Amino acid sequence: MSQYVFKIQGMDCAEEITILKRALFPVIPREEQLGFDLLNGKITIDSADSSLSEESLIKLINKTGMQAIAWKAYSEQAEKKVTFWKQHHRSFMTLISALFLLLGYIIHGLHHGFLHAAIGKEAVGYTFPISSMGLYFLSVITGGWFIFPKAWLALLRFRPDMNLLMTIAVIGAMIIGQWFEAATVAFLFSLALLLETWSVGRARLAIRALLALAPNTARVFLPADNKFIEQPVDAIAVDAIVVIRPGEKVPLDGQIIQGETHVNQAPITGESMPIPKKADDRVYAGSINGEGVIHVRVTKLSKDTTLAHIIKRIEEAQAHRAPTEQWVDAFARYYTPLMMVLAIIVALVPPLLFDQSWMRWFYEGLVILVIACPCALVISTPVSIVAGLSAAARAGVLIKGGAYLELPARLKAVAFDKTGTLTQGKPTVQTVIPLGEHTEAHLLRIAAALENHNQHPIAHAILVRAQAESIDILPAEYVQAIQGKGVQGRVEGALYWVGSHRLMQEKMTTEVAKEAQEQVRSLEASGHTVVIIGRDDHVCGLIGVADVVRDNARAAVAQLKKLGIKKVFMLTGDNEGTAKAIAQIIGIDAFQSELLPEDKIKQVHRLAKEYSSVAMVGDGINDAPAMASASLGIAMGAIGSDVAIETADVALMTDDLTKIGWLISHSHRTMRVIKQNISFSLAIKVIFLTLAIAGIATLWMAIAADMGASLVVIFNGLRLLRSRTG
Repeated sequence: MSQYVFKIQGMDCAEEITILKRALFPVIPREEQLGFDLLNGKITIDSADSSLSEESLIKLINKTGMQAIAWKAYSEQAEKKVTFWKQHHRSFMTLISALFLLLGYIIHGLHHGFLHAAIGKEAVGYTFPISSMGLYFLSVITGGWFIFPKAWLALLRFRPDMNLLMTIAVIGAMIIGQWFEAATVAFLFSLALLLETWSVGRARLAIRALLALAPNTARVFLPADNKFIEQPVDAIAVDAIVVIRPGEKVPLDGQIIQGETHVNQAPITGESMPIPKKADDRVYAGSINGEGVIHVRVTKLSKDTTLAHIIKRIEEAQAHRAPTEQWVDAFARYYTPLMMVLAIIVALVPPLLFDQSWMRWFYEGLVILVIACPCALVISTPVSIVAGLSAAARAGVLIKGGAYLELPARLKAVAFDKTGTLTQGKPTVQTVIPLGEHTEAHLLRIAAALENHNQHPIAHAILVRAQAESIDILPAEYVQAIQGKGVQGRVEGALYWVGSHRLMQEKMTTEVAKEAQEQVRSLEASGHTVVIIGRDDHVCGLIGVADVVRDNARAAVAQLKKLGIKKVFMLTGDNEGTAKAIAQIIGIDAFQSELLPEDKIKQVHRLAKEYSSVAMVGDGINDAPAMASASLGIAMGAIGSDVAIETADVALMTDDLTKIGWLISHSHRTMRVIKQNISFSLAIKVIFLTLAIAGIATLWMAIAADMGASLVVIFNGLRLLRSRTG
């Protein structure tokens, strides 16, 4: 699968997205292969077709009248000095349009002796001086400089868009002698687009600010020469040693090899308090060093840092259009042509059927065309989505796309994995119970031998205890994992097995296992996970392992219930006794224990059927299949885990469980803002449509209202950038 990314110059509204989809349909028939980032003017194309090339795709796109530039080439151009015209061309033309409009207005007013003669329908019947008409015409040309070419392309495609609506309104106004209004519409529409571009850029700046978190250069220590050199971070290799002084930003992900400090990870994780760091601890690009000088061994190249993955995910997230955004775009596609039909009806029916003034109703038809502009409606959702995604990223909550920002507001149930999610994932051996003639040391020796290469936290706990008691780890032969139950193999020539009580039930008869069963029940009732060691004919003993419940787990569960989550579940492969004890401590509604990985998937499917919308919270790696089966997969503690960041629908950069409640609240806030924006945009349309039909609204009033509505919904959406609490 190849991926092509382009900057599309001229992709400013949803209509252009529809045009691009149609143009690319012959070679990219499936919409899911296309990703559109309207705010950045960016398209991402995924295709397995080897006959496609960057050049062929650029040709297809350029046929639409828009211009495609390979994103890499565009990024390189953007880093170079941009010419004045390229940076300020829209502002310049809008300003010139305003000056021509003002001069024309002054001359017009002076010619008639009073300025209000130039405004609205009062101008009908008045004679425009040639100089005033010329200035108004120049105002129209400069104001419509970037609008008229798009209108012409829309006409050729028989796809009416806002540019065509405005162009028809401007030309119609000039035909009936409304020169001032024609110039005003052209200028105000150009100003509206300019202000929208500036305002929407605010949402993009929040994302671009992430790029500035990591410094461009770093101080590299050269041990051979015993000196420091400044190097660009892109040129620094893995295993290089960088020196970071107090107050400086960490340039690359790495491991501290010398020094102690506190590091502010808030830019990456949203954590409010600096984290103490010492030798062997990891630090991440973009975080800020505190009071100490630290020497850090680089573990990742600049393109592979956690920060780089976060930025990549946010950029990709903007291409995943939210359901509400898709609905608004679909609505606008039907709304615009319907409004054109209504404008024609208003212009023709009253004069033809009721002998009304042609001039008046033609004018009202033009007003309806201006009102029909769907710009405020179309821009209302994407700006809110991008602002919401940016705010979440700054709070340490990485969301895959707009759909996953909307989804938490609809959640009815949340399922948690236990180990490493509700608990700290760092179990320790609490007790060792030998049976028969076996000793504690012998049990730990056998268990450590068989678990030596196991990555499970419980295996790690056994190895730590064995090392703490200076027990030599013996070699094991013919080691075989028994999925979801344990492991078996030969140690010192004898066949042993280590695992759960389910494995014991398979290996031992009920009579042989009777004594061990009583001990198992007692340990499980006290919240221990029990590891059983046995041979072919008897049980050697038990190891009780316990994990620590996270401090804020109970508060997080209570928070979810307050937010309207109907059911909070716990899914675990642990025994029923331990699961019950943990559930009671945390306040979990229900749990399922002794689950194999495939059982967790079945449980998630069952919850989805019962509650329609369910989230699965885990580590993003071991729980990935169950998370993929849920409506929403949430990975905990994703900092430093590229896999979790890449695969989860939502990645929480820390292990703070209360971030899940924050995510749901943030989703509700975002949906509330989107609904406000859509409602306000439609309300303005209805009000001015009514005024137009009543013969009250004027062209300049309609375009001013549309511009005002656009700005209101944009700034309302940008309020979400302040949603950084929790």
